[in-house]
Amino acid sequence: MPISSRARAVLLTAAVALASVLAGCETPPPPPPPPVVVAPPAPPPITLSNVLVERASAFRGYMARAGAIRPDFQNGEQIQSSLKVGVAYEPKQLLSGATAYAAVIALQDPAFVGDVRSFAADPAQRQQVIAQLIADPAYAVGFKGSDTAAGLVIDTLGAEGLKVYAAGKAVKQAAYDVQRSAWSKASVPDRDGRLAYAKTMSAIPALGETSDVAALQQASVGVQPLSLTPRAAAGPYSPVVVRGLAVAALAALGAAGDDNLATIEAVMAEPNSAMCLNMGKLNLYQCLAVAKPHYEDVFCLGQHVLMDTGQCVIKASGTPMPVEPVPPPRAMPEKASIGQGGGAGRNSKKAKAAAKKPATRK
Repeated sequence: MPISSRARAVLLTAAVALASVLAGCETPPPPPPPPVVVAPPAPPPITLSNVLVERASAFRGYMARAGAIRPDFQNGEQIQSSLKVGVAYEPKQLLSGATAYAAVIALQDPAFVGDVRSFAADPAQRQQVIAQLIADPAYAVGFKGSDTAAGLVIDTLGAEGLKVYAAGKAVKQAAYDVQRSAWSKASVPDRDGRLAYAKTMSAIPALGETSDVAALQQASVGVQPLSLTPRAAAGPYSPVVVRGLAVAALAALGAAGDDNLATIEAVMAEPNSAMCLNMGKLNLYQCLAVAKPHYEDVFCLGQHVLMDTGQCVIKASGTPMPVEPVPPPRAMPEKASIGQGGGAGRNSKKAKAAAKKPATRK
C-alpha cells in the first residue's frame, strides 16, 4: 500500500529527531593536550675555588697572628720569636688572600648576591655577564647592593690592616723604651741566619687553619654567614675592593670554581698593592742586614714587618690612614745678637756641637 505524502513527512521528521538524539549521545572528542612547558635550567650554584678560600684563610690567620704581637719584650729570644711570626708571609699570596677574602665578604651581602643571581637563569645572559666581568672587573660595581658589599669589604679589610699597623707602632716605640735594659744593647746572635730565615719564610706560601677554611667555605655559599655589620660606601673604590666584588659576582654566577682558577687569578691581579708589600719586604731585609743590637731588631719588626704590612693592607682596602699627632716643636739654640762678644761665641759653639751630634734613629 503506498505511503501518503503526509506519512512520509512524519517519518522523515521522526528520523531527523532520532538522529539528533543519537548524535547527542555520542562521546565528545577529547580536549587538545596542553602545550608542553619546558622549565628553564636551574642556575648553577654559588661556587668559589677551594684554593681561593684557602688563601683567604691564610691571609686572615696571618693578620690575626701579626696583630697579636706585643711590645713587652724581656729578652732577645722573645724578639726573635716575634720576628719569626711577622716575616712568615709571601707577598703575592698575601695580596691574593686579601682579594679572595674580599670576595668572601662581598658574598655576605644578600642584595648584591641576589641581583647578580638574577642574571644566572638565562644561560646566554649569564655568559655575557661573565665575559663583561672578566674583561672589566669594575663591571661588578653596577650591580644593586654593590655599595653595601663594598662597605663590608672596606670595613673588614681596613680593620685588619689598622690592627697590625697599631701593633707595629707599639713595637716601634718599644725599640726606644727597651734601651733602658742592658740586655737590649747586646748583639743579636747569628745575624746572617735570621736574615736568611726571613727571606726563606717570605717565599713560602702560608696555609690556613682547617676549621677556618671550613668556616669561610660555608660563608661563601651562604650556609653559615659571617657576622658582619653592613654599611653603604660610596665609590670610587680601591682596585682590591673592585676585584674582590668581581670575584664574588663570578662566584655568584657559578664561574669561580677550581676549573676557572687561572681566569680568576687574572681578574685578581693588582700591581700597586703587590709593589707595596714587596717594598716592605725589601726594606725589612735591608734593616735586618745592618741591625746589630736587639733593640734594632725590635725597630725592624715594628716598622718594616708590622707597620709597613698594615699600611699596605689599609691602602688596599681604601680605608684612610690614621691621623698621626703632630710632634711637638724642637727647641732651637738661642741666636746671639750682634755685639754680645764672648756670649755669642759660646752660644755658637753649643749650636755647632749640637749639629754634629748624631741623631737618634726613629
